[in-house]
Amino acid sequence: MPEMGFHFAEPLWLLGLLALVPIALWLLYSVQRAHQGPIHLYADPHLLPHLAGTRELDSGERFGRFGRWALLWILAVLAMAGPRWDYTDVRLFHPGNNLLVLLDISRSMQVPDVPPSRLGRAKQEIQDLITLNHAARIGLIAFASVPHVITPITEDMATLRNALPAIETELAKLQGSRLMGALDRAEILMDGLSAESAKTLLLISDGDFDEPGLVDRVRQLAEKHIKLLTLGVGTTEGGRVPDRRGGVLVDRRHQPITSRLNELELKQLAEAGAGFYQEASFRQGDSEEILDAAAQIKPREGDTNESTRIWNERFFLLLIPLMALLLPAFRRPHARKVES
Repeated sequence: MPEMGFHFAEPLWLLGLLALVPIALWLLYSVQRAHQGPIHLYADPHLLPHLAGTRELDSGERFGRFGRWALLWILAVLAMAGPRWDYTDVRLFHPGNNLLVLLDISRSMQVPDVPPSRLGRAKQEIQDLITLNHAARIGLIAFASVPHVITPITEDMATLRNALPAIETELAKLQGSRLMGALDRAEILMDGLSAESAKTLLLISDGDFDEPGLVDRVRQLAEKHIKLLTLGVGTTEGGRVPDRRGGVLVDRRHQPITSRLNELELKQLAEAGAGFYQEASFRQGDSEEILDAAAQIKPREGDTNESTRIWNERFFLLLIPLMALLLPAFRRPHARKVES
């Protein structure tokens, strides 16, 4: 491939231009044979249109139509060949540090035992991570009964920051706190990354889980070098869980439901995931420690200079005249009759 200048991406399509040669020869032969057909033995040439209901095209009309068709064919073949003549250098995606946040948005995250609420405090923690981050790609999965990928793992922190205000517990149609599904979805996203990349999960939750096998599932991820960190939001004293109508949730005995921070559960998960547990606070230290733990791979010298060449395709420039030449073929039939 040339370093610069005009060339075709798929030059083999140019062989289609050779089809014009046999068609032109056939057309020349058919013009010569047009006046030697058997029907000319029974009528004069000027009477044939009245007998056959059609008119023989003269050689000028035949080659005029062939010229228009050949022009369309040439434009189509050249477009398929992919002309291009300039490019953009794009930095390669190299192995790096990846942090995927698993955010609990179950109803218990609305408890206001930490201001403004557990979910509000969790979103502030994510905001701090975005602000302080300089080395990791970050993604976000919000989960309750079902996980929702808010943003895939990306370097675009603006997109992640803009998505935070819209995250509320109402995103989950079915309430509950099912971490297993979020871990499965996180594993799928992590498997799509380079094997040399550092992969870290950050669980932000109050630890109100009631699922068997969570610790074993986290250990399986740790064996695949996917580390789990946990960030607890809430207090051990807890508070009553609000409902959608502004009241509080009640159990089957119509007693208010109280949710407390389950530090033991979160610590066990972090230990199984080869990570650590932290309690959310208003200081930046917890966010810095999380980012330091996720920064397992240091940038190598020369990584930022690795790039690939992306050519700017220009085939559409040939499609514009092609479509313009085809437009008359789509005129209404009665319009043609009026013109004739």
